[in-house]
Amino acid sequence: MTMLLAQNLSKSYGKLQAVDDVSLQVAAGEIVGFLGPNGAGKTTTLKMLIGLLRPDKGRVNIGGFDLNDEPVRARRRIGYVPDVPNLYEKLTPLEFFHFTADVFRLDKETAQKRIADLIELFDLGEHGKKLISSLSHGTKQKVSLAAAVLHRPEVLLLDEPTGGLDPRATRKIKDIMLELSRSGCAILFSTHILEIAENMCNRLYIINKGKIVADGPVDRLKETTKEGSTLEELFIELTGGSEYDEVVKYLSGR
Repeated sequence: MTMLLAQNLSKSYGKLQAVDDVSLQVAAGEIVGFLGPNGAGKTTTLKMLIGLLRPDKGRVNIGGFDLNDEPVRARRRIGYVPDVPNLYEKLTPLEFFHFTADVFRLDKETAQKRIADLIELFDLGEHGKKLISSLSHGTKQKVSLAAAVLHRPEVLLLDEPTGGLDPRATRKIKDIMLELSRSGCAILFSTHILEIAENMCNRLYIINKGKIVADGPVDRLKETTKEGSTLEELFIELTGGSEYDEVVKYLSGR
């Protein structure tokens, strides 16, 4: 079942066309990677998918609810983790989790059980009563992800969820994403780490200059290029191979 459906999304800022006619979909239980160079339109697209930005045109449907026509019902089905954790730094993780539970109107017993489970799952026990402002970037990222899944979203959107994390924290985030997908959550995440995308994703969307330039399973996408191509080579070819070739020529003195 398709849980996230975006059709013909466009967004411009003056003369800059940040996102140009982007369509994508994610089914329940799928992990879909969203790849592209800096400035390609990934974050703008994700913000339109959650309703933080209003598209100039196009529609977003979350779990059967149109984000424009039924925003409250649609947003209740979404979890979102931005590239930079957006947290209330004068709260502790425990206070922030209880605040989030109140926003989503979880009853007290359900909230306490889920918060306890998430603190154990994310190894946050020693940090639960510290101010968020005192936590490391990696711990803040785990707090952000834990809060995003507290209400058991049907769709999870993540913008560079492993950015700046050490290998242990990165592994924990990957394991949690896999577990959520097994429970039926539809996950769309942007990343610059191609190894993670190749190993974890059912499918990929590659965006460049605001347009989707390729989509499909990794193996099928690699088949569209020269034999033996890696995902890195495919990415470079689709998002500016000529520029890359010029850099190589310059550095090699040719």
